[in-house]
Amino acid sequence: MTWSASYGSARMRLLPRETSYFDQFEQQGRKTVEGCRALIELVDHLDEAATRARQIKQIEEECDTITHAVVASLHKTFITPIDRNDIYTLITKMDDVMDYVDAASERVALYEVTHAGPELRDLAGTLLSCAERVLEAVTALRNLKSSELILEKCVEINRLENVADGQLRFALARLFREEKDPVAIIKWKEIYELLETATDRCEDVANIIEGVVLENS
Repeated sequence: MTWSASYGSARMRLLPRETSYFDQFEQQGRKTVEGCRALIELVDHLDEAATRARQIKQIEEECDTITHAVVASLHKTFITPIDRNDIYTLITKMDDVMDYVDAASERVALYEVTHAGPELRDLAGTLLSCAERVLEAVTALRNLKSSELILEKCVEINRLENVADGQLRFALARLFREEKDPVAIIKWKEIYELLETATDRCEDVANIIEGVVLENS
């Protein structure tokens, strides 16, 4: 066996044989979209908030499992398709999105919210759109030749995050103007801010993806 063949064989042994990182990014993205859709269902069926929050918790735990698998694989793999720090940061920031979705749904259930204004649905809807664009971006990431498409998705995520910022400001302004119960104000402020923070994490994901594209262009 020649040196090059031997090197090539050794290199292949260092590559992970299990699911690829890009597959895991897509799995995480799909689970996040599933979780955001479940959040919309919770908002539309507040009388079932406790049950639906438990379903979201299950999705969040599945996202944690994917994240742990990626991190464990990084410890075992010498050669990675993109920078290993980018892999780690990307998967953990994606995981953060579902953490905040879970936290928001948990608060809705714990605080026994029985009715909500349109602001809650609006924020949840924007978050879902962000998650869908994240999934599209990480799906395209396996083919860095699609850099223009990937960057378009990232720009859209940034735009949606700005939309969520405006929705949060509007929601808080109305809350402080119309709500007289200080406890209710505290509850709603926390829920709104958790959802907006989830869109912030989507923007973090977009920024990481942009960096990966630029580094590999």
